[in-house]
Amino acid sequence: MPRLYLLTCCLVDLLTFFLIFAENFVMDPALLILTLGTLVFAAHWFAEIFSKKRIPDVLLLMLIGILIGPILKVVDADKLSSMGNVFGQLTLVILLFESGTELSFKTLADSIKNTISLTIVNFIFTFVAIGLLGWLALGMNPGISFMLGAALGGSSSAVAIPLVKQISIGEKSKTILILESAFSAILCIVITLAIFESYKYGEFRVGIIFGQVFSSFLLASLIGIVGSIFWSMVLDKVRTINNSIFTTPAFVFIIYGINELLGYSGIISALAFGIGLANMDAIYKRWLRKFFDKRPTLLNPTEKTLFSELVFLMKTFFFVYVGISIKFDSLISLLIGLGISFLLIILRIVVVRISLSHNIKGINNKDRTFLSMMIPRGLAAAVLATMISQSGLAGSERVSNIVFSVIFFTIIFTSALVPLLEKSDKFRNFYIKLIHFPSFGKKYNTEDYEETIESTDEANVAIEEKNIIEDNDDVSNILL
Repeated sequence: MPRLYLLTCCLVDLLTFFLIFAENFVMDPALLILTLGTLVFAAHWFAEIFSKKRIPDVLLLMLIGILIGPILKVVDADKLSSMGNVFGQLTLVILLFESGTELSFKTLADSIKNTISLTIVNFIFTFVAIGLLGWLALGMNPGISFMLGAALGGSSSAVAIPLVKQISIGEKSKTILILESAFSAILCIVITLAIFESYKYGEFRVGIIFGQVFSSFLLASLIGIVGSIFWSMVLDKVRTINNSIFTTPAFVFIIYGINELLGYSGIISALAFGIGLANMDAIYKRWLRKFFDKRPTLLNPTEKTLFSELVFLMKTFFFVYVGISIKFDSLISLLIGLGISFLLIILRIVVVRISLSHNIKGINNKDRTFLSMMIPRGLAAAVLATMISQSGLAGSERVSNIVFSVIFFTIIFTSALVPLLEKSDKFRNFYIKLIHFPSFGKKYNTEDYEETIESTDEANVAIEEKNIIEDNDDVSNILL
């Protein structure tokens, strides 16, 4: 209670601060610097408190952005749009790179099939549902409507990854969520741009779209892995240079920029670069030992701590920026965004039930509940929505307001419901009921199902026992 009281007092003081100095905020550089410093200091404190309370700190950061943006008008979102997009991209690059350094080849191999299934099914369901909703129910132009569906077809890495690191789920489920957020961003961008070009020029070629997606994934990953091999070979030399600790993040940006200039996915390349560095020992033993006598240099704990701190700082400013960018101009757009957000929750449950309907080793019922709640939208959707709204195409004016409303509500829902799933057994068991879908995949007998509902812990034990039996090729004895 004392900490919560202290937190409340801090928020009141922060509000008072902005109310008093709102007019001078933009004009006074000293005040701006003071505010930024206070924000970073407070963010560390909030993160510590909220991690213990299992409340995502992204929620508070976004609310601060809403306070100084749409409410108090201290910062004009339109003036920050170009800088914000660049900063958002930098945040995603560092975020995915740092996440990649925590993934092993073994976990990736175990997770990739389920990740692709979840990503594709989620995108298709979202794309079709929102496209039809906008066209048939909201009266939008079909081209604009399906562009809206494509833009909202994937989850946000900047939201999902920090949340993943705060909740207690298995490594396989964490990997699935990290990879899904990265892969879905590519699908959103490529499909939206393809529809945009076809709508603008009257030509839609499926083969080219699939070719773009495939090349973007494959070649970006290849460049990222090759870049990690090169960097691990020169890293020991780089470390001899004074003040060189930031050279690795700098090289990540180089990898990203090269890929983007070549027309490939920079964020996938950054993720692959991080994965390559994390698994360089395995890469060397498997492929490089025949060609190189020199062993690669691995990342040390100091460097990993630096990357984690960079992610924290950039995440802090990113979510404040998201809050600043939220627009409350139109009540109708807000209501539409709220409705679409509820639709995304329902769709996500159905998607998890379909794509993860059977027993999967390393994914228990508790993990499935968290997978079914990861609906946040973020930077990719915002950038695509801005592009569509500024295109001048008929009926495109509403897209930006709707998308920003969806971003706002999906982050709110995810940030609120994820800790609730972790804290409340009753709520989690309710979700376990929802995600069990016997008509898809293998069926559970009545006793197993009742056990699942009575206790999450018992359910997890039951699933693990079933996985062991599955490894022995006897799963048919209990899954009938």
